[in-house]
Amino acid sequence: MTFIRHDGDSWDAASSVGATATMAAAVRAIATRMDPARINDPFAEPLVRAVGIDFLTRLASGEVAAEDSVEQVAIDGAKVRTRFYDEFFLEAVEAGIEQMVILGSGLDSRAYRLPWPDGVVVYEVDQPKVLEFKTRALAELGAEPTADRRVVAVDLRDDWPAALCDAGFDPASRTAWSAEGLLGYLPPAAQDRLLDTITELSVPGSRVATESRPNPRPGDDAETKEGLRRLSERWRAQGFDLDHARLRYFGERNEAAPYLVDRGWVLNTVGCRALFAANGLAPIGDDELRMGDVVYVSGVRAGTTQ
Repeated sequence: MTFIRHDGDSWDAASSVGATATMAAAVRAIATRMDPARINDPFAEPLVRAVGIDFLTRLASGEVAAEDSVEQVAIDGAKVRTRFYDEFFLEAVEAGIEQMVILGSGLDSRAYRLPWPDGVVVYEVDQPKVLEFKTRALAELGAEPTADRRVVAVDLRDDWPAALCDAGFDPASRTAWSAEGLLGYLPPAAQDRLLDTITELSVPGSRVATESRPNPRPGDDAETKEGLRRLSERWRAQGFDLDHARLRYFGERNEAAPYLVDRGWVLNTVGCRALFAANGLAPIGDDELRMGDVVYVSGVRAGTTQ
């Protein structure tokens, strides 16, 4: 079945955008198996198994050879991205922040696997079906959160701030926000609203982490769509039918990094290629999906020391 984005669409962990979260977890499972020194997500494989997409289950478990189905650059990308956000949250803890918000949390397991100190609250915001599934699946695995985990079951296109506050979020306290792998799945206006709302809910000293891309040059989007089409065809031959290109929004949008700077954030940025080099990984070569253009962004709301 092919899923196409439309206003008001919804999903679970096995369909539409939710399936991309399961796909990302499968790649994290591969990366964990191949390179545990750089990434350790012990919940990635069992969560993929629980979703029940046959191809992704076989991929996550190693029954399908990763090199036949996933480019090494994607596996290495999972390593650097996971490590970037892990370190972001751990540094926020060191700075004394006790309120964490993971936007579009998908199959993220940080509330279960990071060493949170007492008093930390982790809010996970995502579609109701996704959060219900993950909570149940991890409970069946006998997993226990390592923080005070609170689910906020709401679509990010709806009034998620109200739902977040209903779950106990305190806008007067410093917060660490993550929007990992999320912005490209939002229309440009919705992205701006999300970043505006994060800013409005952030007192000085709060922190944010996300990814930013430069706007496409002529031909960039066509190249990316073609690369996604080839990926979809390769996976369709394995029995997994997901049209990756139709799940993302293309075209020009405000770049996240300068947009946040204009709203009072003091940011650090590092390019994906530089992160590969810093982690001792092979340089990004063939880059039809523009992974090398990704800039990882983290920073502090102005008004206090970092």
